[in-house]
Amino acid sequence: MAKIAFILLCHKDPDAIIKQAERLTAAGDLMAIHFDARAPKTDYDAIRAALDSNPSVTFAKKRIRCGWGEWSLVEATLNAVEAAEEAFPKATHFYMLSGDCMAIKSAEYTHSYLDAEDVDYIESFDFFESDWIKTGMKGDRLVYRHFFNERKYKRLFYAAYDLQKRLGLKREIPADLQIMIGSQWWCLRRSTIEAVLDFCRARPDIVRFFRTTWIPDETFFQTLVRHLVPEVELRPRTLTFLMFSDYGMPVTFYNDHYDLLLGQDFLFARKISPEARELKRRLGALYASRKLDFDISNEGLSLFQFLTGRGRVGRRFAPRFWEKEASLGRERELLIVTCKKWHVAKRLVDRVRQATNLPAVEYLFDEADTALPNLGGIQASLEKRTRHRRALMRMLFDYYDTDRLIICLDPASLELMQDFYSDRSKTKMLEVQCQFTDEYLIGHAHRVGLAGEHTPKEVMDRLLPTIRNDVIFESDRIRDADFPHLYRMRQTASVDENAAPLAQFLELPYDKAREIAAAHYLFAD
Repeated sequence: MAKIAFILLCHKDPDAIIKQAERLTAAGDLMAIHFDARAPKTDYDAIRAALDSNPSVTFAKKRIRCGWGEWSLVEATLNAVEAAEEAFPKATHFYMLSGDCMAIKSAEYTHSYLDAEDVDYIESFDFFESDWIKTGMKGDRLVYRHFFNERKYKRLFYAAYDLQKRLGLKREIPADLQIMIGSQWWCLRRSTIEAVLDFCRARPDIVRFFRTTWIPDETFFQTLVRHLVPEVELRPRTLTFLMFSDYGMPVTFYNDHYDLLLGQDFLFARKISPEARELKRRLGALYASRKLDFDISNEGLSLFQFLTGRGRVGRRFAPRFWEKEASLGRERELLIVTCKKWHVAKRLVDRVRQATNLPAVEYLFDEADTALPNLGGIQASLEKRTRHRRALMRMLFDYYDTDRLIICLDPASLELMQDFYSDRSKTKMLEVQCQFTDEYLIGHAHRVGLAGEHTPKEVMDRLLPTIRNDVIFESDRIRDADFPHLYRMRQTASVDENAAPLAQFLELPYDKAREIAAAHYLFAD
């Protein structure tokens, strides 16, 4: 009978990871865990303390700091695969999972399913001929080298990309490989895993090539497996059920999706909401059961497309999700940096981003040209962003695959602050108070349209006290709102005095916060 070694890539929620490992290994299977090196060490230590005594669990020997679209995801997978291959000689299949996947069939059904055919399950479609990539970069993912993460360092990513295009620095795709593409959620036989690992050792040139491709987790295993395994032994599909919305976001499953999930011709599903506790309980009990009879209707994707399509013809069963003002999520933390001098906040946030890798979005409700991912049009204008603020923020959390996100707001945005603080998510705010010279306030008046190039000096002189008082008033309103978790940095304070609130706001060690606050140019105009 099949014995599965699950390859688990995860980066958060140690309690859920522990339960997932215990649930799957209790049914006789095995697990190799890679826990993102970006995550807190305390979380990793908690997982190790709970699972080190479990002989059916092993850990990747080296933890990698993973980033979406980077080689690091493939490297982390290979580290976990190598650990599993070495630790579990009786494993017959290796199954890729994420922390928010759950079984939607019983263990007995899953093992019988894999025993039925001696094949590998992996999406593997021709990179250039298939329509697997719907929008965005295609061939350029491969023929140019990508050294920067597009989400973290967008400007550097596209600067390096454009420079290579201008200089004609295209590279050749390895001549003996047909590049394939597909989902990263595969299930491979032991013989295939051993062949892939041997190939990586024998062909470092191929590994080097994929290291600088963009989103290699969609091409690396898909290409190598197709190269190494006869086509008759491949099933070009994933056994993990997942759907994507019109906005390119994974659809999340909740408590009322239990029956729908069981009816799909898949063994696992992704993504299960962290808040869907009843669904998790029922699916956990299902995996431990001996149930073998499932009514497979496989209508999930078509049903989803039908229901969401009603809005396009003026008919729908419920309001669009952005009209519900849905919560950002109880487990999420929104970090707001507010400062009247936008360039100061941007510098601070950039320092924080470099020091912590926390995703951050600058003044998205104040500047129309703020760099934002394509979220299906909801981000297209300031009016849309503000009207659908919670939906926008939820999509950004999903886009960056994070539970902590930093945004910048102007101090005048009290309504937005109050709205975010009323959400079930945890909201914290850092107010950065600056000194304002007359020259700065005059420039501010020009930027916001209060004055023009030909405004007389006497008019400006009368206007300046009003502008200055307005800035003070905005800060007083924030103070009077009595927001919890409100911290302040001041231009007039010392580095040591500013490091303390910054450390509390970011939940960083004091020394790390002091390093961020110590930038000599932080408050410069």
